[in-house]
Amino acid sequence: MANLKILVAAHKEYIFPNEKCYIPIQVGKALQHNNLGIQGDNEGLNISTKNQTFCELTAIYWAWKNNFINTDYAGLVHYRRYFSGNSILLKGKRVASENELLKAIDGYDCLVPKKRNYYIETVYSHYRNAHYEKDIKLVKYIIEQDFPDYVSSFNKIMNGKKLHLFNMFVMKTELFNSYCEWIFHILFKLDNQIDVSNYDTYQKRVFGFLAERLFNVWLLKNQLKVKEVKIVNIEKENLFFKAIGLLKRKFFSR
Repeated sequence: MANLKILVAAHKEYIFPNEKCYIPIQVGKALQHNNLGIQGDNEGLNISTKNQTFCELTAIYWAWKNNFINTDYAGLVHYRRYFSGNSILLKGKRVASENELLKAIDGYDCLVPKKRNYYIETVYSHYRNAHYEKDIKLVKYIIEQDFPDYVSSFNKIMNGKKLHLFNMFVMKTELFNSYCEWIFHILFKLDNQIDVSNYDTYQKRVFGFLAERLFNVWLLKNQLKVKEVKIVNIEKENLFFKAIGLLKRKFFSR
């Protein structure tokens, strides 16, 4: 029977699903004084010190470089965001179990969050209004130079209005390894070309933000068969204020 490991990115004490497929991992542990008593992203080959800019990608990198994923499927969720299910009750919310995820992915390459629709702007204009446009321009240049066969998919995603967000997924492990090769090549090259020292705390998460967009490019280019799954947020999320923020960025961009 197929099996999977799903990293649960966390930076503080929390309640995690009591099921063996979920592996809580303390991200940015090299930068923190607290020990959560869970797996850290600072062992072996790691980029734990880059967590402020790479976000949950430090967990992905650690798992990839240290051959932690020795199962059929690999995944990533967050301590407060999971794929929806019926079997596991976590803080009053229903979270998918290993069996539910394996049934969901049967016949597919990858499970992803349902797309967010920006409606009033494109993926590119949203990034331009919310972050630093120069960074995504540099990403496009890197892709043009190193992965020219991805340019068409990049343009299509950027000109569209929908995205799978949160860097969350469950996918075949061989695909996970291929994705890591591709995404970290691009992000490390960009890391050598931009200076984020003057970015505020939010904007310093630049590589996490860019990876959310690039993951969609990678899915499209490789023509993967994906299945969308609803996301459960364990903590309250104020969608009204998110919408207001979107409008402000659209009409009063930085």
